[in-house]
Amino acid sequence: MSANSIAEQLRRRIERMERDDFDAVALAVFRYQAEVNPVYASFLRLIGCDPRSVRNWTEAPFLPIELFKSQQVQSDVWEPELVFCSSGTTGAQTSRHYLRDPAFYRRNAERGFAHFYGPPGDYCWLALLPAYLEREGSSLVFMADHFIRQSRFSASGFFLDNIEALAEVLREGRETGIPTVLLGVSFALLDLAERFPGNYGNLIVMETGGMKGRRRELTRAELHARLKQAFGLDRIHSEYGMTELLSQAYSSGDGWFRPAPTMRVAIRDMTDPLQLLPAQERLGAINVVDLANLDTCSFVATEDLGRLRSDDAFEVLGRMDNSDLRGCNLLLEER
Repeated sequence: MSANSIAEQLRRRIERMERDDFDAVALAVFRYQAEVNPVYASFLRLIGCDPRSVRNWTEAPFLPIELFKSQQVQSDVWEPELVFCSSGTTGAQTSRHYLRDPAFYRRNAERGFAHFYGPPGDYCWLALLPAYLEREGSSLVFMADHFIRQSRFSASGFFLDNIEALAEVLREGRETGIPTVLLGVSFALLDLAERFPGNYGNLIVMETGGMKGRRRELTRAELHARLKQAFGLDRIHSEYGMTELLSQAYSSGDGWFRPAPTMRVAIRDMTDPLQLLPAQERLGAINVVDLANLDTCSFVATEDLGRLRSDDAFEVLGRMDNSDLRGCNLLLEER
């Protein structure tokens, strides 16, 4: 069977997958990528890993996320339809994630959100993402655009600097009882909270993190406290994603992220990157298995710090020392 046929077969398995299928599908994806992904295969050889010895996805080595900056991480040979790029300071090298099938990504993002909140089309989507709209290649903007197009509410849309207009839409949504998701980068949500505070009714505020140098960095707890007070809410939701991943995780306000059905997290020892820690809420570095990354690499060792619970929920507590401050991350919380 050709690599393309195997990929199509795996893509169908991923889209139809139930929770109990994850281990088997993840192992099949590992074996496929170890065979046809040159960057991943070279990494496995360099660390002395024989793919045939891997019997469970927890035994699979995770590719350092830094390689998305210097290498074209791709499984099999195909022409990208899109390229997602990470944010970064001027002159800094950014990550590039090559997308083979935008429709597959849209369906996966939609399924991941619906798993926790219901169909995205049932919400009015208000995207306050100025730092992302000001550059090209944002996967977050791509996802938000899809959800906006799916929405049955005409008020859905992007807002750059026109937060007065956004506040008016929020007031109209409160008066009509429209279920609304306000998806925003942290500094822009704080700007809205300070200029137009108020109780906006049936509203989900979902922050993506990131001050982008526009404001003093806050812990997630500080950020949420300010937003809850300003908007009269008892919880602030969060989205966890990044350029190098095609699946997302969501937190409904308790600080713990739940991964989409195509995603799992493991915690590695910070002093031994090949050693995983047990799910006992111990602090370590976050590894992500993202089956939606079928055409690139599904096994990614991030630079985020966190803890894992036995129910697969995870907490993000900051970034490893000497890592670039970029993307959807908040500073390490004081404990």
